[in-house]
Amino acid sequence: MNINKQQLADLNKTNLKNHQTHFDFLAQSLSHSDTDVNTLVAKLAEFQVAIPSWALGAGGTRFGRFSFSGEPASLEQKIEDIGLIHSLTQTAGAVSLHIPWDVPNDYNAIKELAALHSIKFDAVNSNTFQDQKNQKESYKYGSLSNTSAAVREQAIAHNKEVVEIGNQLGSKALTVWLADGSSFPGQNNFQTALTHTQNSLISIYEDMPADWKLYIEYKPYEPNFYSTVIQDWGTSLMLANGCGERAYTLVDLGHHLPNTNIEQIVSILMLKGKLGGFHFNDSKYGDDDLTVGSIKPYALFLIFNELVYGMQNNPQNPELGWMIDASHNVKDPLEDLIQSLEAIQEAYAKALLIDQNALRAAQEAHDVTTCQELLQNAYRTDVRPLIREARLRHGGALNPIEAYRALEVRKNLINERGNKTVATGL
Repeated sequence: MNINKQQLADLNKTNLKNHQTHFDFLAQSLSHSDTDVNTLVAKLAEFQVAIPSWALGAGGTRFGRFSFSGEPASLEQKIEDIGLIHSLTQTAGAVSLHIPWDVPNDYNAIKELAALHSIKFDAVNSNTFQDQKNQKESYKYGSLSNTSAAVREQAIAHNKEVVEIGNQLGSKALTVWLADGSSFPGQNNFQTALTHTQNSLISIYEDMPADWKLYIEYKPYEPNFYSTVIQDWGTSLMLANGCGERAYTLVDLGHHLPNTNIEQIVSILMLKGKLGGFHFNDSKYGDDDLTVGSIKPYALFLIFNELVYGMQNNPQNPELGWMIDASHNVKDPLEDLIQSLEAIQEAYAKALLIDQNALRAAQEAHDVTTCQELLQNAYRTDVRPLIREARLRHGGALNPIEAYRALEVRKNLINERGNKTVATGL
């Protein structure tokens, strides 16, 4: 299924007058604070978030998975689904592949299909957290950290293969997330596990093309419940520094213990020039299982405040790789991703409204009340007209969810693919 701009233009007509009223009102209000609305709209339009190839189907847990009808059964269909999302939102202009789930059969055909939908290839992701069919060595007791040299070499070789695949597609970064760790005290020697991991990552890093980046992700627990080898941002940063200047920490919102100050982590990493990638999701209790902004939208806004500050004041930090990494267990996956993109854009737009000079002055004067007022005034602003205007100017939908349902996208996908298709992924 394809969505053309005329279909969206026709749907937008219904809401256009109402949108224009709200946009003009907001633009006039913001002009009083010398805010350049056109610059804001342009920044929102430029902000693109990668959709992971494993997120186009229904998610699941270790207890089960309930498939969603019309799921994409191939990499081609996954890219087509991202194309649908991008047509509606004009924000999903990249795909992040997970290998070996999504190895292209025809690289040129895949690149042509992606280009047709204005989609670029973001970071590629390796998978050593589960055994694959006909795999010689098992990752049951770890991969890059394993006590067995044969297992480590197999995991290293897989990562190098992922880089080769990504290189053929135009990707420029590798993301490594390890499930390595232990479930019981005494199971692992912590120092040995970390040393093996560092040496393995160095081997991968040194084999990467000179213009590639290595993103090292961290997570405090799960699937192991006593220790994780790369359990926090400090360990990730230490490993990245041990690899070289093109190795960076990747922050995933769901990979933190409760009440962790993620915005402070983001700020410090950008100051050190070591924040490489960012994965969006939300959580109530643990891991990255919920729609972005569905639980803690203010926390997301505070994180974006630091991200915006860093993008403006930390030239030593590279351009960031943005990606959604969530599990939509009971929602239509495409609708969930659309909602996530909207929440990301809202948090970004609100952070852009903060008067950083005034905030810095209040901080220097220890005026805590004014600091809070500046943040909350920006957060309380309804920025949705700015986001809609950015989509409108680039041929997207004023209301993506409404358009998605009006065009009966899921029904059409089911008609094309049937009820029984199951997407590869978690």
